[in-house]
Amino acid sequence: MKQKLDTRAIGLDVGLAFIKWLTGKENLHYGLWTGLDVSAGNLRAAQEAYTDKLFALLPEGPLRILDIGGGAGETAGKLLALGHSVEIVVPSAFLAGRCRENAPGAQVHQMRFEEFESDAKFDLCLFSESFQYIPLSESLPKCAGLLKSGGHLVLADCFRSQDFGKRDHSIVGGGHGIAEYRSAVRDSAFEPLSEEDVTTAVAPSVDLEQELFNVFGLAITRIDDELSAKRPRVRWLANRAWRLLVSARRRERLTRRLTERTRTADVFIANNIYLMAKLRLTD
Repeated sequence: MKQKLDTRAIGLDVGLAFIKWLTGKENLHYGLWTGLDVSAGNLRAAQEAYTDKLFALLPEGPLRILDIGGGAGETAGKLLALGHSVEIVVPSAFLAGRCRENAPGAQVHQMRFEEFESDAKFDLCLFSESFQYIPLSESLPKCAGLLKSGGHLVLADCFRSQDFGKRDHSIVGGGHGIAEYRSAVRDSAFEPLSEEDVTTAVAPSVDLEQELFNVFGLAITRIDDELSAKRPRVRWLANRAWRLLVSARRRERLTRRLTERTRTADVFIANNIYLMAKLRLTD
C-alpha cells in the first residue's frame, strides 16, 4: 500500500527549525503585537508579550500545572523556572521529544488528552492554542475531574465567530464556535472569572506568516522557471514525483498559501475571535 507523504509533520519540523533560527526559541503560538511593528525581527518580542499576558492569568503559586498540548515545551520551561510543577500532555512523538529537551524538569505524557489519566489532582489546567483540538464534550468535563476543588482552567485560543465563513475569501483559522463554547461553559462545572478578546492584537501574526509563505513561494517559482528553461527533464521528474506523493487537493491548498495573499489579519478578524480566559472549578 502506498503511504501518504506526511506533509503536516514535515511542515512542523521545518517550522520549528525556522522559528528557532529566527527567534532562538521554539514557540508555536501567536504573538501579541500591541505597540510593536509587525516584522520578523519583532516576532520573539511579540511571542514573549503573549506569554506574559497568559501568565498574568495564573493564580498565585506555586502550582501543580497540567500543560495540555504543550507544543515544544517552551511554555512549560518558563513555568518551571517560576517554581511551578508541570506535567505536559502532547500527542506528537516529535513534540514530546522537544518538550523533554526544553523543559527537562517536566513530566511528559505522549498521548492524546482524551486518553490521559492521573490519580493526582492539579491546581491548573492550561491550554495555549490547544483547546480547539479537543471536543467540547470532553475538554471541560475531563479538566473538572483532574482539578482540585477550586482549581483553575486558563486558556488562550482561537474560536469561530458568528460570521465565520460567510464571506467569499480564504478562511484563516477555526476552533470551536464561540457560541458553542460559551454554552458549554454555562453547562459545565466551571465559572468564568475573566475573558478578554485579543483578536486584533494577535491578528498581525497572520500577515507575518503569509509574508513568509510568499517568500518561499517566490523561491520555488524562480527555481521552477530555471528548471523549465534549462533542465526540463529534471523539472518533469520533480513535478511527477510531487504529483505522486501529494494529493491534488493538498497541492492546490499549498499553491494558494505560497502564491496568494488571501489569508490576512483582516480576514482573521472577520472570521475569528481570539480569547484569553480564566475559569474556576465550582464543585
